[in-house]
Amino acid sequence: MEKRVITNSRRRRRGLAAASALLGGVLVLSGCSDDGKGGGSGSADADASKKSQEQADEAAAKDTSKARIEIVPKAGATNVGINNDTKVTVADGRLTEVTLTDAAGKPVKGTIAADGTSWQPDTRLQRATVYRLSVTAEDADKRAAHENRSFTTVSPKNSFIGNFTPDDGSKVGVGMPVSIRFDKPITNKKAVQSAIDVSSSSGQEVVGHWFDSQRLDFRPQDYWKADSTVKMKLALDGVEGANGITGVQDKTVTFRIGRNQVSTVDVKTKKMTVTQDGKVVKTIPISAGSPENPTYNGKMVISEKFKETRMDGATVGFTDDDGKGEYDIKDVPHAMRLSTSGTFIHGNYWGKGIFGTANTSHGCVGLEDAKGADDPGKPGAWFFNNSLVGDVVIVKNSPDKTIKPDNGLNGWNLDWAAWKAGSAV
Repeated sequence: MEKRVITNSRRRRRGLAAASALLGGVLVLSGCSDDGKGGGSGSADADASKKSQEQADEAAAKDTSKARIEIVPKAGATNVGINNDTKVTVADGRLTEVTLTDAAGKPVKGTIAADGTSWQPDTRLQRATVYRLSVTAEDADKRAAHENRSFTTVSPKNSFIGNFTPDDGSKVGVGMPVSIRFDKPITNKKAVQSAIDVSSSSGQEVVGHWFDSQRLDFRPQDYWKADSTVKMKLALDGVEGANGITGVQDKTVTFRIGRNQVSTVDVKTKKMTVTQDGKVVKTIPISAGSPENPTYNGKMVISEKFKETRMDGATVGFTDDDGKGEYDIKDVPHAMRLSTSGTFIHGNYWGKGIFGTANTSHGCVGLEDAKGADDPGKPGAWFFNNSLVGDVVIVKNSPDKTIKPDNGLNGWNLDWAAWKAGSAV
């Protein structure tokens, strides 16, 4: 009897333990249930919170401005062009405030369009500079929209520019080419040349010629027509000139062609004949290069004019045994450059009895003149006062060779076929 009692007691304890374990399991499962499908206060709270958030989001969306701001360039962009690459536009609204500042906080002036839908800087940006842009717009219900952006402009290392002649608004002679010297070598010549347009009011065909990877000149087949207007458009902003090197210029240049003046220096006769619009206006005695230092032959273009200048033989290779210049004249009057290497046509006050009779210079063409460049009656002064940068001076019958076409602005020494062969387009 006692043995059976013990057995029943154990069975009861085991049954209670199993029931307790089962109940505990149910409680655990019930306590962890939060999937929104079950009942209980936890599920109800979650549903209410979710519904409240959805209602708040919906209310905020209804109150959001309809104005949609677009900014170019993209956020964090690098190598951004400095001319036309920065612009703000808005749809379904009007811009109310646009602020562009550099890294130092200095503002850049800009203008919102009259209709309020766009903005651009008034001036070109600086290279290698971080800019920050803050924009505010509003829709028809005066609800505001905001955008902010920062970007970095192209660095000098990753960009190129072209230094050109002649200057905008200048008046030049009929031989003046458009000459562009790039500050970095150009490998994508076709793209760069295609982004430059040179045209004339005369309707003359104008073609570019590459002398090397950094110099590009433009000219027509014959001299520019007198009294015509030449326009050059540089659309180089963003054009890749070499791997990783882009242009930054967006500029239009206009210059005027004057009367047609061409002067011919005959080294044998020691005379220069000046023609304007095909008519001889003056014949001037000259003294050209000596037999030991003859003047180049060929068509040369006046590229610079100086009322007075210093000429030191050491700068162009004419030195004595001590390394000093064979000549050093500090006040040469009425000097006009014909070549990069140092050929000038200029006044001469130190030569006596040589004009029209002897060739004695180191390669320049000399005209009788007065010390101080103050006598307008002298041939040197007359020629200076009646010449333009871009006028043509032709030298013939010299024992020297023809000047190279890239030695100065002297591409006229290439015939038209050879000139066009140097074009990349």
